[in-house]
Amino acid sequence: MKLLLDENLSRRLVPFLQHDFAGSSQVVLEGLASCSDTELWNFAKAQGFVIVTRDADFEELSLVWGAPPQVIWLKTQNLNRAATLKILLENKLQIQESLLTHGMACIELS
Repeated sequence: MKLLLDENLSRRLVPFLQHDFAGSSQVVLEGLASCSDTELWNFAKAQGFVIVTRDADFEELSLVWGAPPQVIWLKTQNLNRAATLKILLENKLQIQESLLTHGMACIELS
């Protein structure tokens, strides 16, 4: 499972995610800075990414359009990189179970 970090999440997290989420990237690294939510959605869908965001808009899109792509909605305050990384890595099994096993369109982590 590869993650696509939204623009509001640091691209500096990407190298630390590679062991657990190989192939992960960030919006700016993919040349998608300032793109619309729909453009990001379509890119993630075409490339097989799971979108990771703090933006409620993507949760709403998952309700309307369903998966793919799937969404991990970080319902947290603006955490530093280390805290954000910790949440993703500590919840790896929950993420995999929810998205891969149960096929959920969106999960919330807080």
